[in-house]
Amino acid sequence: MVGLEEVSFQIIAAVGTARSMYINAIQAAKAGKFDEAKQMMKEAEECFITGHKAHMEVLTMQANGEVMPFDLLLVHAEDQMMSAETLKIMADEMIQLYQNLADSKL
Repeated sequence: MVGLEEVSFQIIAAVGTARSMYINAIQAAKAGKFDEAKQMMKEAEECFITGHKAHMEVLTMQANGEVMPFDLLLVHAEDQMMSAETLKIMADEMIQLYQNLADSKL
């Protein structure tokens, strides 16, 4: 099993990519590129899942009895993960909103 610092960086990298892709998906939907937005959301979800799996490694370590000292980097990684999850929910809603607006103009 890898170290806590490495897992933290894996989480930060993966969910950071997901966050960026969620933002790009919103921008694509705003421009009326709904297929592109949906594809970005799928790719972002894959990145988010990668980060979530890395986070599960930490939880597994703790469940196996490993004592984890307070680690600010892990706290940051978990914060980034929650931020990405919130942005995902908002992106889903905004893409649907832009789709509804586009459909109502037809």
